[in-house]
Amino acid sequence: MAKVDTSARLAHLRQLMQKHEVDVYVIPSEDAHSSEYIAPTDARRAFLTGFTGSAGTAVVTQEKAALATDGRYFNQAASQLDDNWTLLKQGLQDVPTWQEWAVEQAEGGKSVGVDPTTITAPEGKKLGEKIVKKGGKGLVPVVANLVDEVWGAKKPGRPNEGVRVLGLEYAGKKWEEKVEELRKELEKKKAAGFVVSMLDEVAWLFNLRGNDIPYNPVFFSYALITPTTVTLYVDESKLGAKGKEHLSGVSIKPYDAIFSDLTALVKSDEPVTNGTAHTSSSSSPPKRKYLISTKGSWALSHALGGEENVEEIRSLIGDAKAVKNDTELEGMRQCHIRDGAALSEYFAWLEEQIHSGTQLDEVQAADKLESIRKTKDHFVGLSFDTISSTGANAAIIHYKPEPGSCSTIDPAKIYLCDSGAQYLDGTTDTTRTLHFGQPTPMEIEAYTLVLKGHIALELAVFPKGTSGFAIDAFARQFLWAYGLEYRHGTGHGVGSFLNVHEGPIGIGTRVQYADVPLAAGNVLSNEPGYYDDGNFGIRIENMFMVKEVQTKHRFGDKPSFGFEHVTLVPMCRALVDVALLTEREREWVNAYHAEVLEKTGVFFKQDERTRRWLERECAPY
Repeated sequence: MAKVDTSARLAHLRQLMQKHEVDVYVIPSEDAHSSEYIAPTDARRAFLTGFTGSAGTAVVTQEKAALATDGRYFNQAASQLDDNWTLLKQGLQDVPTWQEWAVEQAEGGKSVGVDPTTITAPEGKKLGEKIVKKGGKGLVPVVANLVDEVWGAKKPGRPNEGVRVLGLEYAGKKWEEKVEELRKELEKKKAAGFVVSMLDEVAWLFNLRGNDIPYNPVFFSYALITPTTVTLYVDESKLGAKGKEHLSGVSIKPYDAIFSDLTALVKSDEPVTNGTAHTSSSSSPPKRKYLISTKGSWALSHALGGEENVEEIRSLIGDAKAVKNDTELEGMRQCHIRDGAALSEYFAWLEEQIHSGTQLDEVQAADKLESIRKTKDHFVGLSFDTISSTGANAAIIHYKPEPGSCSTIDPAKIYLCDSGAQYLDGTTDTTRTLHFGQPTPMEIEAYTLVLKGHIALELAVFPKGTSGFAIDAFARQFLWAYGLEYRHGTGHGVGSFLNVHEGPIGIGTRVQYADVPLAAGNVLSNEPGYYDDGNFGIRIENMFMVKEVQTKHRFGDKPSFGFEHVTLVPMCRALVDVALLTEREREWVNAYHAEVLEKTGVFFKQDERTRRWLERECAPY
């Protein structure tokens, strides 16, 4: 991971900061839709800093520059940042958050600037209050993005890919039904309307999929749903005749018109209830507010007139989207069978190549896996950059191998592959850790402890109302008992032919995971790991679905939930210390492998290499 000299970029940015009378400038990773994964045109933080990880925030003053990121990216950031930057390792003791660092720099009457489309309304409000409290001038919206000006003509253009209609055989519910259900929620909250700003939420609501952001089947858009109107803000040319027919009854407006429309809407003080305007007389009902997601931008809130007209809530669509319907759940089951077969075919091929002495680098291996996936029914593309990593690279949690600079796969070292695909009927994300030679005792011990945690989480039974925050320790307990740990969450929500990382649910130590209880129909990952920096990394990741389970008792008349896995790829036999497994854990592994063999083995009737590999790896203990 080569460093980029950022001196000239920072010098140019600081000139622009002076011009706009900004002392401190914040550059988030996100785009105007709070997207985790972004289009190249929105990769401002990566351009300015040279750090290409998906999470992090840069803060620049006239004298200093800092980059804050979490434990997944400590190694990557340290290797990519040049000497202009201070790395703020978020989550470590005595390390300030980027907000705290920015507030400290603003002390003494200084101002902090940010592009208001790249920071959420709650974050903007909270940060502004902290700055003022500590003696700064406050948070200033800088409408012209300063990094864009530094980037200049070399900045990639905004993508304009076509949009496809997702059929009912995959979506399971008409978009009109989803809108009516949303309107019922608006009525409960006595709201004037809901501004849909997250790209995956727009795609899900209208049963549309796009290709504007790599690996994420979304398209640049906003939507406004009121009790009487449905408006989609998108470049009309993206829809085509089929898309326009599908959206019959929806008003289509240009993507950038959202801000002026919102401002005009609140100024007109019209359809706030049943499409009827009200007056300002004392006998009038209270003015209904517009809802925006807590992920909605500060710019959207400002366009609506701020707190007087806006209520920020956890997205109604996000909550609904996280609970998959029966069609989506069955699609997840089916696509994981095909995807599991692709991975087994790949691992069998890779082992044969390595044992025959073929020199393969990490990118060549990843390309082979993609070529196998492409042969499977309903394949659309990958769901993220494949993490194909050998030896020390496997300890870099979000490692991305690059052609020409990646490593050759070493048969004497751990190989970690974290990969996924987009299919019309679902989204996959699977990690397997393998060894093609003789693993060390520490590698075997660590792998087995991770496996035990993986099994414990899948076997967990918990009452309705339990959050992912509450059950995270199930997966870490065995590592903890040995004084080991991992610096990432244990599970994330997964979309249905949508974003591979999907809120609001998750399993981990982040406080937000305590806010939303798990519900039947949720689809999440189960991915504990262990990373020995400079030596090896281990992660085991399956997708599983929350389902209701029967228990002997029913305390408080609450139902109980458990999990159903859908990922079907063998665990690495060479890395398991069976002596560390309990009888129940051994039975789980044997039953899991029997299921893998039964459901994916049918793909290999004419493929002796993969069939032999699969039968060997799935043999009972």
